[in-house]
Amino acid sequence: MKKIITLTTAFTIMVLFFSSCATHMGTGMSNASLSQNNFKIVKFATGDVSTTKVFGLGGLSKTAMVAEAKQELLANHPLKDGQALANMTVDWKTGFYFFIIVTQCTVTADIVQFD
Repeated sequence: MKKIITLTTAFTIMVLFFSSCATHMGTGMSNASLSQNNFKIVKFATGDVSTTKVFGLGGLSKTAMVAEAKQELLANHPLKDGQALANMTVDWKTGFYFFIIVTQCTVTADIVQFD
């Protein structure tokens, strides 16, 4: 009986130790006016950045994370003449692992080419 209680306790502690929680949130915005039929979508671009906080210390502010993710998006997919970002969204994922918080910011957009 004592062995069963010990195994159950050990199993419960392991499950709690390796479990985590996460939240997701997203917002949308657009930089280009797509009210006329004078464009075509060239490609879908993404940029993301993550930060880790231990006991709430470290990492970047949300504003800085959005700016860095957008810079990565533009570095990976540079705009050419006549192109613009459209249908831009900012998505957040936050994971909680005991005293460690990992926040990921992903910026996505369509790259459109105007005629």
